[in-house]
Amino acid sequence: MIPSSSLLRLRVTVRKTSQRAYHDLTTIPTKDTNRPVISQGPPGYSAVSGHVATVFGSTGFLGRYLVSKLAKRGTQVIVPYRDENEARIFKPMGDLGQIVRMEWDLRDEKQIAECLRHSDIVYNLVGRDYETKNFDYGAVHVAGAERIAKIAAQEGVSRLVHVSHLNANLNSPSKFYQTKAEGEEKVKAAFPGATIIRPGTLFGYEDKLLTNMAVWPIWWKLNHGETKIRPTHVMDAAQALLNLASLPQTARTLSLPGPSTLTYEYLLDLVSSVTLRPPTRAPVLPKAVAALLAQVGQNAWWPALSPDEVTRRYIDDADVPGEWDAVNVVPSEIEQHAITYLRRYRSAENFVRPVVFPPRPVLAVCRSLSH
Repeated sequence: MIPSSSLLRLRVTVRKTSQRAYHDLTTIPTKDTNRPVISQGPPGYSAVSGHVATVFGSTGFLGRYLVSKLAKRGTQVIVPYRDENEARIFKPMGDLGQIVRMEWDLRDEKQIAECLRHSDIVYNLVGRDYETKNFDYGAVHVAGAERIAKIAAQEGVSRLVHVSHLNANLNSPSKFYQTKAEGEEKVKAAFPGATIIRPGTLFGYEDKLLTNMAVWPIWWKLNHGETKIRPTHVMDAAQALLNLASLPQTARTLSLPGPSTLTYEYLLDLVSSVTLRPPTRAPVLPKAVAALLAQVGQNAWWPALSPDEVTRRYIDDADVPGEWDAVNVVPSEIEQHAITYLRRYRSAENFVRPVVFPPRPVLAVCRSLSH
C-alpha cells in the first residue's frame, strides 16, 4: 500500500506539471478553426508542442528521418502506411499517442481526408523510383499528388509541403522527371499556397546511391561515369522540411541540391577508397544493352534497375543555385559522411584503417570556391 505522504507528493508533482502559463499558448498560421495550440512538457520525445503533422510517404527513405525529427520536437505525427511491417519502425520515435499510425491507400479520398483533417501541416513525400502494375509514375506523382493537395485544401489545412526532385522538367526524356514536374503544376493549382521542395539525389543510411554503388557498381558506369550529380544528405533535407513548419507560409519552389557537383566516376572512386575495395573492372555497358537488361529484370520482385533509371543515368543534375538559406540549413559534403554509411562494406581486417579520399574533380573544386 502506498503511504499517504507519497500520494501527496505525487499529487503535487502532477499539479505542477499540469500548470499552464501564457508562454505555453502559441498560435497556428491560418487554420480555419483558429483553435489554440498549447505546448507541454520538456523538449524531446515526451514533449507536446500542440501541433499536428501528417507525413504521406513516411515509410520511405526521407520520410523516416522527417517523422523522427518532428516527433522529437513534440509534434504529433500522423503516419499513413500501407505495410504494417514498414510502420513498426515508428513505434520508438515518440511517446504514447505521439505517433499515430493509419492505414491508407493513395486512391482512397476518404482515407486521405481522415489522415490530414486534424493537421496543421501536411508533407507529401510519396514517390516511386520504378513503375509497377498497380502504380505507374502518373498515378503516384501526378494523380496522387493532386488528390492529396485537393483534399488538403478542402479540409482547411494551413500548410502543404510537396517534395519533388531537382531535375523535374516537363521536357525531360525521363518519365520520372516529367511526372514530377506535372505533379508540381497540379499541386499548385489545387493548393495555391503550397511549398514545393526540390532536393537532389539523397544519400544516407539505406540509400540508393552510396549503398547501391557498393553493391552494384556496374550500373553506375553507364555514360562512362561522366554524368554530373549533386547529392544531398538526407538529414539536411529532413531538417529543411522540419524548419519549414516554423517558418512563414511561402508559396514558392525551393531547390535544395548538394553543395558540390560530382561525377559518378568520382563517387565510385570515393566508395572504393572508403570500403578499401579495388575499383570494379566491369565493362561499360552500352545504353541500349543496359535498357534491355533493365526491361527484362523489371518484373523481378525488387528490380536492380528500371528502364527509366537507365535514362536518368545519362541526365546531369540541374545547374541551379541552392536555396538552403531559406530553410536555415547549411548543406554538408558527401565525403564527411561516406565512412559512416560505407564502413560496413569493409572486411574485418580493414575495418579500422583510415580513409584516404580521392582527389576532388576540378568541377567540384571550382564550385566550392565560387561559394
